[in-house]
Order: sequence, then structure tokens, then C-alpha cells
Amino acid sequence: MRNAQKILLIILCALLALTGSSEAAEQQTSQTLSDQPSETLSLLKRFNDNVSATTANAFFQQLISEEFIDETLHFDDNTPADTLRAQVWYWAGEYLNDNQKYAEATQYLVKALPLLKAGADRSTLADCLNLMAVVYVRLSEYDKAAQYALQCYQLDEASGDPDLISSSLNTLAGIYMAGGQPKEAEQYILKAIDVARKADNPARMAVLQGMASEVYHALGRDNEALKYADEAYRLDHEGGREGRAMVRLAQKASVLLGLQRWEEAEQLLTKVIPFLRNVGEQHSLGIALNKMGMALLSQKRQAEAVPYYSEAAQIFSQIGDMANELHSHRGLYESLWEIDPDSAKAELERFNDLKDSIYNSVSAEKLARYNAEFGNDWLQIESHAQRKAKSIALALAAAATLLAAATWWIMRRRHRREQQLNEQLSTDISQLREQYRELNMHYDKAMATRSAADEEKLSESDKAFLEQIVKTTNTMIADGQVDATTVAAQMGMSLFQLRQRLSTLTGDTPQAFIQNIRMRRARHLLDKHRQLNITEVARLCGYSDTPNFTRAFKKAFGVTPTQYKPPATTPATDDDSD
Repeated sequence: MRNAQKILLIILCALLALTGSSEAAEQQTSQTLSDQPSETLSLLKRFNDNVSATTANAFFQQLISEEFIDETLHFDDNTPADTLRAQVWYWAGEYLNDNQKYAEATQYLVKALPLLKAGADRSTLADCLNLMAVVYVRLSEYDKAAQYALQCYQLDEASGDPDLISSSLNTLAGIYMAGGQPKEAEQYILKAIDVARKADNPARMAVLQGMASEVYHALGRDNEALKYADEAYRLDHEGGREGRAMVRLAQKASVLLGLQRWEEAEQLLTKVIPFLRNVGEQHSLGIALNKMGMALLSQKRQAEAVPYYSEAAQIFSQIGDMANELHSHRGLYESLWEIDPDSAKAELERFNDLKDSIYNSVSAEKLARYNAEFGNDWLQIESHAQRKAKSIALALAAAATLLAAATWWIMRRRHRREQQLNEQLSTDISQLREQYRELNMHYDKAMATRSAADEEKLSESDKAFLEQIVKTTNTMIADGQVDATTVAAQMGMSLFQLRQRLSTLTGDTPQAFIQNIRMRRARHLLDKHRQLNITEVARLCGYSDTPNFTRAFKKAFGVTPTQYKPPATTPATDDDSD
């Protein structure tokens, strides 16, 4: 049962640190479930209100009647209350996760975990840790997901079971994939495949091959990804696991899209989408719908792509998956641009709002730091005896402590350097304020069409208004956070008022105007501060994600930051203090 659940959880992850008193936690959970009509959740609420063997048994009997579990857990009247809580709360987390209620699932799992740690049931403890990792991936909290997955890996390593070990490594690969770090994921998935060969479990190997396909697709190595996807499909199809075989076809469709084999991808997705609708797997359905939209859009069939992207956006909005919803709205914007420009602009604004929300999150940065401190250590432990050796454990603990201290020192030093650079940049902007029109107002093509006569039509108040937006935006970028709503608030306006006035004066939306300022700031940094690397420039322009900054810069200027060459007349600055 455990392996089957972990396989399903990892598939969902690829398609893609505790509690107060028990009484207070039960009261809070009862309130959360008060409006739920499900019989299972009603029984769970009854258990929270009255912890007893009778209410626990009723809860598990209901799970059997819904065919959620194969066999019941039965408790007698002498079972300790904490044992009852541990088991019921863990399975409540399983049930809520299966119903895509991820936030509610975490409420139960974080309460069950310390009780399971205090008990003797190591298997359920490992299951709980693994499930917590997957749920936190769904909530985009990748640093927490990595912590729990590594704890699960420790337990599975100690068991010596290659099937469980490869499953935990696969979970870690899935987390790093979800966190946008496929190179890190590659290490875990290759290790998992190597370990799994000892288990002789075709179902497990199919999962791993599928994950490998996802990893190599993300790395842009689609020919390798296609081989893994085909092998994963073969294993599941020959094993009679047709549901999972459909998942493999969806993975293969992603690779075919990467290879620009649009028609082949469309044919596969035509089979996959009805199946996912039929089984009610909303998250995987949303991903497949996005892929179908992309396949159609790439074939210049914009009108046909719109309903697929729309349905996907609705699904991801309902389950709270902002990252995938972002892709849906981008697809809608691109599909509607020639068909319905007004609707396209609305989709672009929704895209920008979601993007700002996602990139304000620090989860991915935390995950990268966590991996630097702990992640690769586990890949280097090769034998059960070595893992158990006290000297190795002490060495790892000491290394982690040193790495944590070093990371803190580096972050502090970098923060001080960023403060100095921001102060220098503010001075530069002040000195160049008379040139704000060139530096911050418009994209190059807009500037090319604006005449001197048009500029002279701006009143002094209009010019002051534009300068205030530039100043406010640059101040917020220096503070590490900027969005149109906050800029409007800082200027004493509503977002609607800001949009109206800015559109009248420049023709830009607030999001486009702010993005242009960020890009001009980036170009200025690359011109004047050549000692900075691309990651530092991205951070100083308000980006926590360097690849996203690179894409934005290339969209604005036609070249990547690395390819950008400052004007020959611009002197390099090499003497800035660290």
C-alpha cells in the first residue's frame, strides 16, 4: 500500500520545520472542517471533538467504504490517545491531499509527525515525511519540502530497501524539478535509477524513467528525454498499468513539444486529456490542457488553443497552483492577441499580477541554500555501514554547521555590497534625472515614435508625475520588492487611477512602465558597474530568479545580459567597494 501511494504522489509531483496542545489543534481543525459536506470529513470532525477508539474506527471504516484504503486499522478501547491521533491525523492528511486540499492536509500532517516520531511505527513515519514533502511542493514551499524529503530518505536508507531508497531519491528529484533546478534533480534521479536496478520492480522503474524524462526535458536534452519517456511507457503498458501509461504519454508529449513535433504531441494529448477528465485528476488535466494549448498555438491555430488554456487557468486557480496558472494566462495572451486584443491585455495584466506574486516568494532561494548546505552530502554516502558510522555523522554535522556559518557570512557581505551599489545607483539616477525619458519611460520602439513636439506637450505637473513614478519605483526596487499596486499606494492613488493617467501620458500599463524602468536600470548597471555578475544585476533590479531576469532582458533589448555589450564610450567601473 505504501509503495503504491508513494508512486502516485511522485507521479503527481513530476507532472510538475511543531504543534501546540492537542486540544487547541483539534479545536482549530474542527473549525476548518465545519463547512465540509463529506461524510469522511464529518467523521474526522467527530474524532477531533471526541478522541476515542470508536470514533477512530468509524473514520477508517468510512475510508474503506470509499475504497480509499484496502484494509482498516482497528483499535481497541485501551489504545493510547496519542496513537489514535497519530494514525487518524496521518490518514486525514492522505485523504485531504488526494482531494487536492493541500493547506488543510498540512494541518493534520504537522500534528501527526511528532506523535509518529515518538512511536515505533517507522514505516508510517516515513510515509508521513514523504507526503509532507509532496504537499509542500504543491504549496510551492520547496525549502520545507526538501527538509522533509531528506528526513524520509534517512529512514529509507537505514532500512536498506532499494525500492524505498529509490523512491525517496525520486521524491527529491521531483522537489528540485518543481523548484526549477533540473541540474540538481539529475543527480538524484540517476542515483535512484542505479539503486532501483537491485529492486527488480518494473512499476518503480517506470516512475523513475518518467522522472528522468522530465529532468532531461527541463535541461533541454530532449532526445535523451524521449528515450526515457518511451521506456517508461513500455514498462507501464506491458505491466497493464494503463492509467500510468497515459501519464507517460503526457510526459512524451512535453518532450515532443520541446522537439517542435507539434502534430505528434497533439495526437498524444488527444488521448490523454479525455482519460484525465474521466478519472478526475484535475492537476494533471490542467497541465495536459496547457500542453495542448501550446501545441495548437505553435501551429498558428490560436482560436482552437483558447478553450484549452482557459480551462487550464480555471483549474489552476481553483487548486491554487500559481506557477501553472501563470503559463495558462501567458498562453491566453498569446492566443488572443490577434483575435481579441482587449481580452489579450486583460490576460497580460493577470499574468503580470501572478508573476509578481510568485517572484516575491523566497522558497526557491531557500531551497538553493538548503541544497548547498545539505543536499549533495546524501548522494556521497554509499553504504549502509558508512551511513551509520558515528564519525561520518559527526563530520556531516560539523560540515553543515560550517556551511551554515559561511552562508550567513556570505549573505551578510553580499547584502552590504548591495546596499552600497543601490546607494551609488540612486546617486547615478539623481544625476541623470534630466535624462529620465531615455532611461526609464518607454521601450526603444515607443521612444522612436515619440517626437520632440509630443514631449513639449507634457505639462510640468505631468513631468513631475512621471518623475515621481520613476523615483518611487527605483526606491522600491532597491528595497527588493516592486509591483504596480504598491507603487500606486505609495503615490497616494488607486491602481485604477494610476493606470488611467499613465496610459493617457505614455500609452503604457503600470506593469509595462515599471518593467521598462527595471530594464533600463539593468542596462545602466551593465554599462556602469561591469564588475557585477548577472545574478547580482538581477537582484538589484528586483529579480530573485536569474533565468526570469535573463528572459525579460532579452525581450526588452533583443540580447541576453551576457551577450549585451556596453557602448565603447562608457567607461568601466572597477573600483567599487565590496
